[in-house]
Amino acid sequence: MILSSAEEKNLYAAISSRYIHPMTHIASPLDSGRVADPSKLIQGRTGLWEIVMGLEVHAQVASNTKLFSGAKVGFGAGPNEQVSLVDAAMPGMLPVLNKYCVEQAVKTGLGLKAEINRFSRFDRKNYFYPDLPQGYQISQLFHPIVGEGEVLVERDDGSSFTVRIERLHLEQDAGKSIHDLDPNATYVDLNRAGTALMEIVSKPDLRSSDEAVAYFKKLRTILIYLGTCDGDMEKGNMRADCNVSVRRVGEPFGTRCEIKNVNSFRFMQQAIEFEARRQIEILEDGGKIDQETRLFDSVKVETRSMRSKEEAHDYRYFPDPDLLPVELEEAWIEDIRKSLVELPDDKKARFISQYGLSSYDAQVLISEQDRADYYEKAVLKLKEFGGRDAKLVANWTTNELLARLAKDGQEISDSPLPPGQIAGLVELIETNVISSKIAKTVFEHMWEGKGTITPAEIVEKHGLKQVTDTGAIEKAIDEIIAANPDKAAEVASKPQALGWFVGQVMKATGGKANPAAVNELLKSKLGL
Repeated sequence: MILSSAEEKNLYAAISSRYIHPMTHIASPLDSGRVADPSKLIQGRTGLWEIVMGLEVHAQVASNTKLFSGAKVGFGAGPNEQVSLVDAAMPGMLPVLNKYCVEQAVKTGLGLKAEINRFSRFDRKNYFYPDLPQGYQISQLFHPIVGEGEVLVERDDGSSFTVRIERLHLEQDAGKSIHDLDPNATYVDLNRAGTALMEIVSKPDLRSSDEAVAYFKKLRTILIYLGTCDGDMEKGNMRADCNVSVRRVGEPFGTRCEIKNVNSFRFMQQAIEFEARRQIEILEDGGKIDQETRLFDSVKVETRSMRSKEEAHDYRYFPDPDLLPVELEEAWIEDIRKSLVELPDDKKARFISQYGLSSYDAQVLISEQDRADYYEKAVLKLKEFGGRDAKLVANWTTNELLARLAKDGQEISDSPLPPGQIAGLVELIETNVISSKIAKTVFEHMWEGKGTITPAEIVEKHGLKQVTDTGAIEKAIDEIIAANPDKAAEVASKPQALGWFVGQVMKATGGKANPAAVNELLKSKLGL
């Protein structure tokens, strides 16, 4: 069917009346109704301003093949080595939907506590760019595979807030234009063309750069747990478009600007803060914000204009005629639901109830799946040794181990110390073989040995066993009291002076005396 220009205009008007772009900033009902937090307001020359944001997160689906072809997906291949005839848009080539990518999208939707749409459809988003050989992107506009959901996000101070998910849709990625190989030419690598992406669109519920980063981190953690995206931002497998606007407190949403393809937590924070300040300065000078797409320059730490922002009708969307609608069976969705792993929020609650951890420690551990797995393996190993102090295992994992890994620029998956080593160290502390102070020395030897020698062997080799013989401790105490009669007399009136004696005894015994025994004997001898 061929439409006249007037008929086409009427058609788009009808479509627009039923559809609002998920990140369009309008007044209620999209506003979450959050009360403005004074600590997050920005002081301008003429008063206070509030940032209003949403993120459009592009997450590459964890799949070995592309969304509509059998071409491989992977990082590091040579230019155009992973391109099928479909990806290259050769004449007569038809797309075939990858069922596994659909399954991954459904799994993600379930993990986001979102509505799974039983009916969804692919649309063509028409625009020209050299690395888009079809001349259009296959995406989902009117009928996405996943509807509304929500993500509970924790702040560093322990408080939390909820970000509402507008939608999740599947779409194909474009290729890559390369501009730095030749001053007079642009090269195109189509390896990424057709790679499956999940675009996860939030409602404008974010009110600061800190909140945006916290939400992005939480979303990344959920996807990694689910196994639907590897979250590798350096490779571009997870990136975000930040939709930023500012307003006076209580006023309707302002005009937004979209910062494209931010793939670093630090860059996201810097880009949002710069863009908010830029918009405030324009408004306070009497200007208006132009809706546009901007890029973040990480060297100059500023955003710059890329293009005026297109609206949905500018892309001339229409249903893709080569792809049938997707209709999902309830039983298949339930099978996927049953296959879900324990998600971060559930794991955190279990760590608190099962292992007696604080909310903070549990959050640190579950924030990365490898951390949580390492910790639980260490706890299970400790039980094999006869120990039971899961909280002490958490302390050594989150403090000593993570600090040392961070210092060496490593992740816990790279740890030279297997979980059993931490369990063995904790078991020695629990059984009073070593004190917590001596344990730090043992840990240093463990790290130097790269896990090749057990904590027990280190204690034996270096003579680090704790002195529990009360006779030996008593002898050291008597000698110190005899050498310091004036300080001993002070203890009666200044009980805090006991600490000096404890330090002297520990020094005299090379730090090996049992601290509890030292305190008990000192109190007895000094009449406390």
